[in-house]
Amino acid sequence: MLDFTSFYAQLASNKLHKWLESLPAQLASWSKDALHGDFKQWQKVIANLPTTKSSLTELKSAVQFGHTDDISSGEAQQIRYLLQQLKPWRKGPFSIHGIDIDTEWRSDFKWDRALPHIAPLHNRFVLDVGCGSGYHLWRMRGEGAEFVVGIDPSQLFYAQFQAIKHFNPDPAVNLIPIGIDDMPVLKQFDTVFSMGVLYHRRSPLDFLQQLKNQLRPGGELVLETLVVEGDEHTVLVPGERYAKMRNVWFIPSVAALTHWLQRLGFSNVRLVDLNHTSLAEQRKTEWMENESLIDFLDATDHSKTIEGYPAPLRAVLIADN
Repeated sequence: MLDFTSFYAQLASNKLHKWLESLPAQLASWSKDALHGDFKQWQKVIANLPTTKSSLTELKSAVQFGHTDDISSGEAQQIRYLLQQLKPWRKGPFSIHGIDIDTEWRSDFKWDRALPHIAPLHNRFVLDVGCGSGYHLWRMRGEGAEFVVGIDPSQLFYAQFQAIKHFNPDPAVNLIPIGIDDMPVLKQFDTVFSMGVLYHRRSPLDFLQQLKNQLRPGGELVLETLVVEGDEHTVLVPGERYAKMRNVWFIPSVAALTHWLQRLGFSNVRLVDLNHTSLAEQRKTEWMENESLIDFLDATDHSKTIEGYPAPLRAVLIADN
């Protein structure tokens, strides 16, 4: 289940071949020493998924593989049961042979807000940094990207991606379970996405530089992140928690973030979307039964988090390398 041979072969034959100098050793070490305690069980779940034939592959308007009538009722029950062993499902939604994985986040909302503003992905090499379980990777492929790579160190996200890819084993769509700190300077991707990561980084400018290090000259950065209202000097540094999250470090204003990007050498920085996260976009479901946005907001004033900070406001900025 942890065979990256096909991915390595693709790297060897394309413009990302330099990555082979470091990646195989990193993944060998990871698979030997760093596996989560539940990882073997997650791999058993994936191994037990039945092999099916999908009469439909839809990536333009959703991530949907197969129809209900492609499989028997017994297979449907088996697939649903196994996929629910990989809860919580946070990023999606996905539809597998009529089984709707109703994830915590409606990641399609975010995609629909960004898509009209980005450079066409047709024939592009695309990197998604902090890709979660890979929902957007499939949508990128649906827009015609030639080669799509997501990186995310979460092993549950990796297992969820494997489960989805089981039903559509497209070699051009890949998730590699590493973080951006493990990436060499490649400068080869045509488009780099980072959606919902910046505020989790202790050193946001270093992170933005790491994103820049992956872009070819003239490539495009698509950055989605939490922001606050204010001028170029406004940056919120929360206390111990923001919306119950411990790992939120810096939330800049759009003007401050634009200034950061320009200081690092990005050009034509533009805000293309600004959106308050709604209770329709992030919520509990049967596939994610933990606390969600409603539990993170002030019960009497949804314009504030439970800690009293401004409620989540998300911006999409695009910049040229």
